[in-house]
Amino acid sequence: MKIDVTHLDDLALGSVFLATGGGGDPHVPLLIAEQVLAKLGPVDVIAPEDLADDAFVVTIGGVGAPTVSLELLPSLDDAARTLDAFEEQVGRKVDAVASFEIGGGNSLLPLVAAAGKGVPVIDGDGMGRALPEAQMMSYAIAGVKPTPAVAYDYEGNVTSFSTKSTEVYERHIRSLAMVSGGMITTAEHPMTGRELKDSVIPGTLTFSIELGRTLRENRGSSDDMLAPLQALFENSIYGECRNLFTGKVTDKATRITGGYDVGEATIESFDGTGPTLNISIKNEYLLAKLDGKVIASVPDLIVIVDYETSTPINAERLRYGQRVAVFAVGCPEFYRSERSLKVVGPRCFGFDLDYVPLEEL
Repeated sequence: MKIDVTHLDDLALGSVFLATGGGGDPHVPLLIAEQVLAKLGPVDVIAPEDLADDAFVVTIGGVGAPTVSLELLPSLDDAARTLDAFEEQVGRKVDAVASFEIGGGNSLLPLVAAAGKGVPVIDGDGMGRALPEAQMMSYAIAGVKPTPAVAYDYEGNVTSFSTKSTEVYERHIRSLAMVSGGMITTAEHPMTGRELKDSVIPGTLTFSIELGRTLRENRGSSDDMLAPLQALFENSIYGECRNLFTGKVTDKATRITGGYDVGEATIESFDGTGPTLNISIKNEYLLAKLDGKVIASVPDLIVIVDYETSTPINAERLRYGQRVAVFAVGCPEFYRSERSLKVVGPRCFGFDLDYVPLEEL
């Protein structure tokens, strides 16, 4: 398959849904991807199983607080320049690029990099959603080292990394993002084709396009959207899809803490009666409590959409007074393992509770 400019709107829409509020707003990356692909042509998409075992792959994306991405605008060639800097650092050409996360703007940056370098992009990513920290990627969980890595900031500065663990790398890269205006582009987690096959969440790039097409073709209220979404997710790596709540946003407050957008949103029923839904945020929507009772939690996906159109809403664009619906989607099987839950379960975010799969709640 090739991805061209005609696929980008659906990809952006579907990836925002899977981003669970994070991943960075796709508006500016979408404009960049449209210009780059219109100029350089479509990008080849390669399934993980079709990649040679000895191929050299690197992941690329933006790191920082999503709120900043609305103000600190990237250039058309930032992604390609990041790959150039990485190749110079390691002394080797990259055969393909992959996404950190199939979420928001980070689903589009690998396409921009791939087009600029003339290499294919992998049909898959390292999360199947968006998550805030590097050690939460499926690559890291499967044992892929994050470094050597490079970061490229808005001034064109390049910083190289070599760390002993992903946790150390996360602290260092987050610190650099904070002192570089709040957002940087990084190339990290270099791996062989064999390592990619053992660690990637497969098929998510093309699934995002299909999801975006479903949202576009069935555009309308969240009540009417539920059935098409359930039909789509039922036959995917995700499975369960539910409409948890509908109402209006009565409070939302976030602050940039440690390089993340951290806060909470409150949603009440349209008539102001009945239970209240609280959503905890750390870049992404992580926990949903209805009058104090957990009804969905990370690593399952919590998604907030506009009630009238079912358009997914990034956390940085969630506002007081919006009429919304809250969906929940099961996470890929990879993230249900004991190994994965040690780094992505609710307790890893400070919540005093264990993960219970959506279908069991």
